[in-house]
Amino acid sequence: MIKSNRLIESEYAANFADIHPPFATHDAAIVEANRCLFCYDAPCMKSCPTSIDVPMFIRQITTNNLKGSAKTIFDSNILGAGCSRVCPVEKLCEGACVYNLMDEKPIEIARLQRYSTEKAITEQWQLFERTPSVSKRVAIVGAGPAGLSCAHVLARQGVEVVIYEKEEKGGGLMTYGVAGYKVTPEFCEDEVNFITSVGGITIEYGQELGRDVFLNELQHNFDAVFLGIGVGLARPLSIEGENLEGVENALEFIYNIRTRPLSSIAVGDKVAVIGLGMTAIDAATQAKRLGASEVTIVYRRTEAEKPCTDVEMQVARLDGVQFVFLAAPKEIKGAQGKVEKLICERMTLGEPDASGRRAPVSTGETFSLDVDMVIKAAGQMPFEKLVSDAHLAHKYGKLLVDTEGATNMTGVFAGGDAVNGGREVVDAVQAGKVGAQGILSYLNNIQGVI
Repeated sequence: MIKSNRLIESEYAANFADIHPPFATHDAAIVEANRCLFCYDAPCMKSCPTSIDVPMFIRQITTNNLKGSAKTIFDSNILGAGCSRVCPVEKLCEGACVYNLMDEKPIEIARLQRYSTEKAITEQWQLFERTPSVSKRVAIVGAGPAGLSCAHVLARQGVEVVIYEKEEKGGGLMTYGVAGYKVTPEFCEDEVNFITSVGGITIEYGQELGRDVFLNELQHNFDAVFLGIGVGLARPLSIEGENLEGVENALEFIYNIRTRPLSSIAVGDKVAVIGLGMTAIDAATQAKRLGASEVTIVYRRTEAEKPCTDVEMQVARLDGVQFVFLAAPKEIKGAQGKVEKLICERMTLGEPDASGRRAPVSTGETFSLDVDMVIKAAGQMPFEKLVSDAHLAHKYGKLLVDTEGATNMTGVFAGGDAVNGGREVVDAVQAGKVGAQGILSYLNNIQGVI
């Protein structure tokens, strides 16, 4: 039976404290910044999807020009503060640092980026000026990273932007779908407020596409539309017992952690998490930190094929999460409607599939795990019915766009997870920038005003 209220408040606070704390002092940041070699044609910059000038912003820290440093970051990535907390930098900027080639610790680029940007948000620095209004209005659906990035670029160019967001707060998965020890909802709210402080951006909350707002109406009432609707439908396991009490999808589990007191979140004694992406890791580690005695991640391939990063996996291991590889869920058994066992098939790897990884194939053997909670984290699906009903061109629900983010519908653009199916926050930010430039070109072509 799922239990709750396992821990005392001080334990929750300790378990969900910042996993990557910022520099404690200015001197500590300066010392780390001075390690940078300020590479010409810097590989760290090339590995950033938003092309932040990393050597420039670090050099500005060394000269105590923190406003300049923050401006350099935000010019490329207006969600640079949030990205400094949640980006898998080990496979992006820090993974490309030349110090790795010398078997030395890479520059702590993320912490330095956080140092500049959080100060800018805390002290509410006004780093951008909005140009005079061009009397054009753009609707954006989704106040996640793609939508916020697009909105900021457009607003700076004098466009009036209205964002329609289905939740009660902005930030998308940054606010509702990331582990609490990486970034807090309060920080996400501050970041959204910082972005909208440029002016010209209004967010209408509680407005869902296809329920409260409709694409044809937005096309009629606005000069252009950007869709940053993301993904969010949990992929079902399609096995017997999936509807038993104690079976949850990871997005819902994490959403509850982000929106409710930690002491009110029910968690099992013995938890199984299906999948090994970043969401699976976040669900597993948070289940452990909520008080679960055993958490086991079940993954159908080997560790070599895992979608998550080595760093994320190490976090889970340090939290005591166990891993069972080459195993796939076959059935969930229960008694009196509640989960009791997870039956798994043992797998082997066959020929590569569409992902380029060797496909898991059943060996015919099975084994069972005693569990009282199963968390499904086998991936997310696009909103295929929603985009089909809106007559948007798509491939299995993922919107099809050109190099400027334009869809098949005139004046409608899209970007982020709704297009790529689910990548990093920084990829969504870049997609929002691309969409904004596409919209500006579109408005200029039809009116010649921008």
